[in-house]
Amino acid sequence: MTPGRPPRVLVDATSVPADRGGVGRYVDGLLGALALLGPERSNLAVVAQRSDAERYRRMLPDAEVIPGPAAIAHRPARLAWEQTGLPLLAQQVGAQVLHSPFYTCPLRASCPVTVTVHDATFFTEPEHYDNTKRTFFRSAIKTSLRRAARVIVPSKATRDELIRLLDADPTRIDVAYHGVDQTAFHLPSEEEKARVRARLGLGDSGYVAFVGAKEPRKNVPNLIRGWARAVADWPHPPALVIAGGQGHDDDIDRAVAEVPSRLRLLRPGYLRYTDLPGFLGGALVACYPSFGEGFGLPILEAMACGTPVLTTPRLSLPEVGGDAVAYTTEAPERIAEDLADLLHDEQRRQTLAKAGFDRAKEFTWASSAEVHVTTWNRVAV
Repeated sequence: MTPGRPPRVLVDATSVPADRGGVGRYVDGLLGALALLGPERSNLAVVAQRSDAERYRRMLPDAEVIPGPAAIAHRPARLAWEQTGLPLLAQQVGAQVLHSPFYTCPLRASCPVTVTVHDATFFTEPEHYDNTKRTFFRSAIKTSLRRAARVIVPSKATRDELIRLLDADPTRIDVAYHGVDQTAFHLPSEEEKARVRARLGLGDSGYVAFVGAKEPRKNVPNLIRGWARAVADWPHPPALVIAGGQGHDDDIDRAVAEVPSRLRLLRPGYLRYTDLPGFLGGALVACYPSFGEGFGLPILEAMACGTPVLTTPRLSLPEVGGDAVAYTTEAPERIAEDLADLLHDEQRRQTLAKAGFDRAKEFTWASSAEVHVTTWNRVAV
């Protein structure tokens, strides 16, 4: 590494999905913060899906952005290219560090490799994944812990679980909390809230919000059952709106079938990114009764929109929510009880909304970027 110059780092952004879910928010937030550091602090090359290349060029005017091969739009081809084409590209761009932001990494590269491992739930909550996904990610995490020069995780809970369950070397794991884009996720105006309500056809009805993947780990079926019990006796019960992708939790349909006809449950699928502040900020409560998270970006984004949050104290979630959110358990009976208490207590909701909004300011992509830069500087050749 040349004295006084930041190391040349190749970031592999080819795993970012088109829907900009969790990994997309992470990579976009990180790269945006690195761009603000300027060339004096970061010396980046980024390889991305062809559909993202122009976006990253605008975001990173000082970086070299390379479109990946067209074939890697398909996951199996991307994983194969990661082992062959990515190390070659790292050589071509003169990378001194290669960063893989989503669990997997090349087994062989000419420079040190750093990897982001987002969570350990494939080990702590294995029953919530299908066998193929569980087997793949458990193997990928073990390989990354063994092969990477350093590993970055988004929470102390994730670090501690990797050490406890996999005997990971604690001296090679760095914690970089995720941030929240305060411009994208903000206190919404009444106009923003009204626009979302109109698009969803909610009228004047209050609602409970959920945004996320429909994976078993997210506990959406018990959220549905808990909400239905919590509002069963209301003369004008608040709706439940479950936004996000379809996922693979078959129990969701069974839980939906149990909902009494007088209650209103909406599943609008993906919402526009620009609609999320109005959607979250317009909710009575954002409810995320997850079995466990590596970080908990959805609750942080809800907090940034001034929304009172009800979640569980599992794994990393208390690191994010602290005393600024309400807690429940994963059981529908307790979700019903704690959600009802919160819905009936407007003063507590207002207190939590203010506390959550203030706490969300502590989580910035700039801070995350600083940890990443420190990690890369430590391993650069």
